[in-house]
Amino acid sequence: MEGQIIKIISNLYTVSSEDKVFECRSRGKFRNEGITPVVGDYVRFNEKECYILEILPRKNALIRPLVSNIDQGLIVTSVKHPDFSSNLLDKLIAILEYHNIEPVLCFSKWDLLSAEETREMELICNYYKKIGYSVVKNTELDRIKQLLEGKTTVFTGQTGAGKSSLMNHLDSNLNLETGEISEALGRGKHTTRHTELIEMYGGKVLDTPGFSSVDLKDLTKEEIRDTFIEFQQYPCPFRDCMHQFEKECEVKKNVENGNILSTRYENYIKFLNPKKW
Repeated sequence: MEGQIIKIISNLYTVSSEDKVFECRSRGKFRNEGITPVVGDYVRFNEKECYILEILPRKNALIRPLVSNIDQGLIVTSVKHPDFSSNLLDKLIAILEYHNIEPVLCFSKWDLLSAEETREMELICNYYKKIGYSVVKNTELDRIKQLLEGKTTVFTGQTGAGKSSLMNHLDSNLNLETGEISEALGRGKHTTRHTELIEMYGGKVLDTPGFSSVDLKDLTKEEIRDTFIEFQQYPCPFRDCMHQFEKECEVKKNVENGNILSTRYENYIKFLNPKKW
């Protein structure tokens, strides 16, 4: 039979197939061949002995969180407590773009902002909309439900931003554990203990353990450059321009004139030169 891994706890793989659920284990050959089944994998399995026999080809896969076959990533980003981090947001966008996963930006905790802070965040949100990303607030539940339909979505973002709380609001039957923000660290405590694929509003969502730091060490500088989609709107005279030191660079010119968000460009430079920051 064929099915999809929807949950992994320890060495037990929960596989959904034909409206039934099977608790399976993997063959030793996977370990010997260095193959790791992950949530989201489509597999061929023996329904009598409940062993996974084969992992079918993946559309894509993420390492952290460890999931596969994702259509879009809903990045839940706090604007306050923990404070908004453009660096982390742009890293997550870059990772999703690299893996051909469509980023959806979901901003939480708007009620904690002052009037001036709200205006500043609105400008930032409008920029991301302008370059082509779907942007929502965590209170826009109906719009989020529409975005989930027909897609497999991974929920990700900074720890403490409210991923599990948002999922609970979308489906109160989930009753996912949430945690308070650590005052000392300024970020949330990890509450999601495992990765699970859940059917929701005509699509599937993955709730994953939160994380507060990611890196781009596996990407080349050229790959990092190409994840900044707005750069492609301003072709440079130099085909392989890295938009860093080159004269007559169209991207740098458009940063200066305000067409490209300055924090986006600053983060790009930091990603290219991580040892300097």
